[in-house]
Amino acid sequence: MSKHILPHALSIPAIKKLQGKRIVLASNSPRRKEILRTFGIVPDVVPSKFEEDLPVSSFEEIHEYPVATASHKAVEVYERLVAEDPDNAPDIVIAADTVVLTHAQPATSDLGYSVLPETKQELLEKPMSEVDNLRMLMDLNGNAMYPVLTSPGYQTKSIDERTLVYFADNPRHIVEAYAKSGEGIDRAGGFAIQGLGGMLIRKIDGDFNNVVGFPAASFFKLLDLLVEEDPDFLAL
Repeated sequence: MSKHILPHALSIPAIKKLQGKRIVLASNSPRRKEILRTFGIVPDVVPSKFEEDLPVSSFEEIHEYPVATASHKAVEVYERLVAEDPDNAPDIVIAADTVVLTHAQPATSDLGYSVLPETKQELLEKPMSEVDNLRMLMDLNGNAMYPVLTSPGYQTKSIDERTLVYFADNPRHIVEAYAKSGEGIDRAGGFAIQGLGGMLIRKIDGDFNNVVGFPAASFFKLLDLLVEEDPDFLAL
């Protein structure tokens, strides 16, 4: 096994292709690192310096925004590492961006937004303060569905994954207590489903890991597809 592939990783073509390769995660997110480790991958961690300041209004469909942001993160890290040490360039750079939208939209990437009625959506990233966090949570609170989108990318290969999160109709004192805990400050949408924030959630439709921060199932499916389409994928 290479230093990036742990012994418990599944013996599948995509994982085998990664053996002996330099794998880089363009994020310092402990959630993304833990998800990858769960599936047997331990990448070099090189946080992206991309400003993440793309104007949301410039995207025709909102799901294109996190895809573009993640792609910029990956490219920035790749170009920086190549410039620093051309002889130790990464073979694959993994980047991701997560956002939360305040109205239900397609649960899968196969269904376009154009087929649904027009609804005004607010894009929620990380709250700026406890008050902002409470505002987000109160907007999400209730019996409705809200998608979480994450986009990992391999060089110019990108995907988007959508998970519907059903918030329970929580009493205000529970929402206020969660906002005061501070757990949601560093999380897109202002909540952590794998932590105390799980108390606010009734159920989800889609990939749990996507809500946490990285859509592992879709990522490995993408790798398998790339291996199947191109036998020389990641070949020396």
